[in-house]
Amino acid sequence: MIYFIKHFLPIVALAAVFIVVFMVLKARKPDNTAYKSAVGLALAAAFILVWVSLGVGIFGPPDPLEVGALAVGGIGAIIARFQPQGMARALFATALAQALVGVIALIAGSVSPAYWPREILLNGFFVALFVGSALLFRNAAREQPPALAGPEG
Repeated sequence: MIYFIKHFLPIVALAAVFIVVFMVLKARKPDNTAYKSAVGLALAAAFILVWVSLGVGIFGPPDPLEVGALAVGGIGAIIARFQPQGMARALFATALAQALVGVIALIAGSVSPAYWPREILLNGFFVALFVGSALLFRNAAREQPPALAGPEG
């Protein structure tokens, strides 16, 4: 029971938070498929990163730097007020932060040289997910009509 509480309960709680956030953001942009896809991809990437870090332990013990990379995205999303262009910037920043997590882990020696390929591949996977989400947000921003556009003519 302690194992369940320690390893899986935080993940279940985080999944519930992600589902609520996804539903709220989906309701905000009902006609923009790129926006919904970007939100889904970003939340899936964050959930998988937390699950891999806490539940499965592929990266070893949870690293505060990984939490920091996700914090960059969360704080960026709040600053952007969940608008597509700002979300694209926030997700690009998250991808950069995640890449730096891998680089710092390799330079600091917290990863044995035998596990470098795994570390590079896993961090590259998450960077790709965050960049993919950022590109979708950028497409969503292009689909969005300008807020202060007046009538043509």
